[in-house]
Amino acid sequence: MMRPRLLSVGDRVRFAGTEHTVIALSGPRIRLLDVAGSAQVVLLPHLLGGEGFEVLSTVAVRPMVPAADVLEGLPDKVVAQAQWWQWHLVEVLTGRALDDPGGPVRAEYDPATRSLRQRELAKLAELREHGQPVSRSRLQRLRARFEAEGVAGLVDRRSQMPGRATGRADPRVVAALEEVVSAQANRSTVSGEVLRYRLERMLEAEHGAGVVPLPSRATFYRLLAVVSQGRHTLKSARTRRSLTQRPDRAFGQLTVARPGEVMEIDSTPLDVLVVHDNGTVDTCELTGLVDLATRTLAAAVLRPTTKAADAALLLARAMTPEPMRPGWSDALGMSRSVLPYDALLDVDERMAQAAAVPVITPETIVFDHGRAFLSQTFRQACTSLGISWQPAHPDTPTDKPHIERTLGSVGSMFVQFLPGHTGRSTEHRGKAPEKEAVWSIHQLQALLEEWIVAKWQTRPHDGLRDAWAPGRPLSPNEKYAELVAAAGHVPVTLSPQEVVPAGIRRIAATQEPDPQRLRVQGQPPCL
Repeated sequence: MMRPRLLSVGDRVRFAGTEHTVIALSGPRIRLLDVAGSAQVVLLPHLLGGEGFEVLSTVAVRPMVPAADVLEGLPDKVVAQAQWWQWHLVEVLTGRALDDPGGPVRAEYDPATRSLRQRELAKLAELREHGQPVSRSRLQRLRARFEAEGVAGLVDRRSQMPGRATGRADPRVVAALEEVVSAQANRSTVSGEVLRYRLERMLEAEHGAGVVPLPSRATFYRLLAVVSQGRHTLKSARTRRSLTQRPDRAFGQLTVARPGEVMEIDSTPLDVLVVHDNGTVDTCELTGLVDLATRTLAAAVLRPTTKAADAALLLARAMTPEPMRPGWSDALGMSRSVLPYDALLDVDERMAQAAAVPVITPETIVFDHGRAFLSQTFRQACTSLGISWQPAHPDTPTDKPHIERTLGSVGSMFVQFLPGHTGRSTEHRGKAPEKEAVWSIHQLQALLEEWIVAKWQTRPHDGLRDAWAPGRPLSPNEKYAELVAAAGHVPVTLSPQEVVPAGIRRIAATQEPDPQRLRVQGQPPCL
């Protein structure tokens, strides 16, 4: 920030018929020193409006001098040193003591009779007599910084440098340890002794044997804790790999204004054992499609292994009203929900027997590099339905965080209540979860669809807020009702000729859950 070009310390002006030198500025007050060594304080408007006022010479424009409060928070020793130099430099520049700006001028520092060089030499002699010799170059350097920056220019720069977390450790050791920790990202977890051995080998290979001493065992572990902080070097390999895939930039936020503008699709194994069609008990995969604007889980399908046709199926399911199933409560119908049923029914007759799940037509779909999503079948399905597709960056789950979090929520809010739950890893697995598996994959599909309507779509979501009442989170259905009022709904009816070539198949529940088996397992028909 630069001072407006009016007056600066050191300017020579003519005021009241006498030549003066500006020696200090404080707001609207200007301290002037005449040729006789007499000082006076004049208000700036009075000075500029004075008869015969004239600027005789000026000095270079300098930055505004910061206030003395810049010393707050610094070590006491650094503050005392800066104030000590301020005292002496003010005396060199004005001839007066810092605490007595209106007092007498010392003859050896009088700006009216002594040049700047003479005043500097006098100060050097005075400091030398008091046992504190200083070179003239240092005095000049500090004077220039004081004139340009004020007291802040007198602060020892070393006190403002951030300290290194590794302390005084050899930079070559720190650099080599950083390489060892980085190389461990995709390797199996080992003990710290193995990393110390690798560090020793690396130092010998780069600098020669014995050139760089290896730190002691205690020092090594202190350095390792600093270098590997937050990287799980000695902990979970899975977490460590996930952290390395995190982008080294600030996370952004994608703003969407209407349902279907951007949707994300992904697949994940479910931590539950089910009975497959061939009678075997094994896990299954969940493929889901979530809408960013409303967090609606527009469609979800369970399969032993996700194929391209299964992924394409979700496109049709999102664009088709979810029908009410036999045995479902009437409260799950769209006519009983917060969705604008009457307005939607006027433009889409299919809503008459629909469940309370929004019908969303995707505009853009984001997916990872899974084989099912990169297949020609899925891409042709998107093209035939007029949907833009956008692959995420490889190994970057943060490109589609909403579907990642949604599928994780299905695992924690739905799957954990099911018999046959296996836990997220072997250490969380029970003794014999395969003996608890009672549901077929089709029964579980029907139960998942009912859970989405009854629980997910009506549960308040922290990421959904009303601009007029930001303190209250909205449910996906409430957010859809808010946005569809402005964006509108255009029904899209798919003919068999459009559905079959795209590889889309409607999956119906072939077998209803057996209430007797549910009662034996102690689970309600709807979680």
